[in-house]
Amino acid sequence: MQTPTSATRTGNRDRVIQLLRTRGALTRADLARLLDCSRATVSNVVAALHYDGLVVETEAHDTGVRPRQGRPGALLTLNPSAGAAVGIDFGHTHVRVVVANLAHTVVSESSRPLMRDHDARQTLQIAAAMTEDALNAAGVPRAKVIGVGAGLPGPVDKRTGTVGSSSIAPSWVGLRPADELGARLGLPVLIDNVGNLGALAEVTWGAGQGADVAVYIKIGTGVGAGFVIDGRLFRGSCGTAAEFGHMTVDPAGQICRCGNRGCLETYVSLPALLDQLRAHYGADRAAHDVVTLALAGDRACARVLADAGQRIGAATAIICNLLNPDRVIVGGELAAAYDILLPPLRAALERDALPFAGGHVTLCKGLLGDRAVALGAVATVLHATTRLGNPARPTAPSLL
Repeated sequence: MQTPTSATRTGNRDRVIQLLRTRGALTRADLARLLDCSRATVSNVVAALHYDGLVVETEAHDTGVRPRQGRPGALLTLNPSAGAAVGIDFGHTHVRVVVANLAHTVVSESSRPLMRDHDARQTLQIAAAMTEDALNAAGVPRAKVIGVGAGLPGPVDKRTGTVGSSSIAPSWVGLRPADELGARLGLPVLIDNVGNLGALAEVTWGAGQGADVAVYIKIGTGVGAGFVIDGRLFRGSCGTAAEFGHMTVDPAGQICRCGNRGCLETYVSLPALLDQLRAHYGADRAAHDVVTLALAGDRACARVLADAGQRIGAATAIICNLLNPDRVIVGGELAAAYDILLPPLRAALERDALPFAGGHVTLCKGLLGDRAVALGAVATVLHATTRLGNPARPTAPSLL
């Protein structure tokens, strides 16, 4: 039986491991503050973890996790060889695979294009093969993989694990992708919505660091969102919270793929913007042309993006009134046009939000770009598992 002292020591050890697993590099001062204990206690725990080969010390530099004064202390991470996590982003027209070690360093990454209406099971097989290749390229044995995370652009029922709509491709509807992919890889798999994973990544490593309540808005081929409250994703009762793109903005609007009328996505997604420009340009423009031409000074493209910013701002005002976030992060393909989107977005937000809610929120562009979902898939594994491999003694790792 453990004594109270040994139980406390074990508890502090587990909490230090959890913080380094979920937050990445931290100093001893960071750990003392987050654990609300003395520097001496933290130093003792870290010394034991270092002796066991679970923690390594890296170069001293600022993590950006919290503003700090004075010279930063040495950074600590979990031993990179103690395990690895895989993140997979299933997009409408691509699949991306990332492998990262427990020091939050990406060690392998690849992507592959997909047909818009691809076959789900064939795509799962492609992702499984890409994962095997990525692990081999990184020299990561299967026994070191603590889990696989994957993101889909649509609601996933957390009670059943099934995909609930055809937002990615019709062949995904009714599938249990975690089971399907897990059977192919022989590894535990976690599935989540791409908005949730983008939000988790930005809060862990990007523009959302330090936020108490963060809202991540992903705008591209589809429109989604993710809410992170006190460092934890809010998924709702069955996992379908933050379906931002299906907020009704015009009850008399056109029919959305979800079956309702006038959803936000029917006005501000890239396909919707292309539809608005067809009378001007014809059908020979690709989705990415909208942003490229707008940034080059094309007035028609800039106008549809500005109109999209206004609608996004009005919808975001509703979220601000409900959740009172301190950070709203814009990501996805349209984030490349952030400077065009921002003025009308901010104006609509300030007009429609309650003064206190709108006046205390910071708008910012996501920092992780098209890697956000895959990195968020890695983060969800790091948050969910406590499994660690048997570490070797490596050189100090770099950060993501």
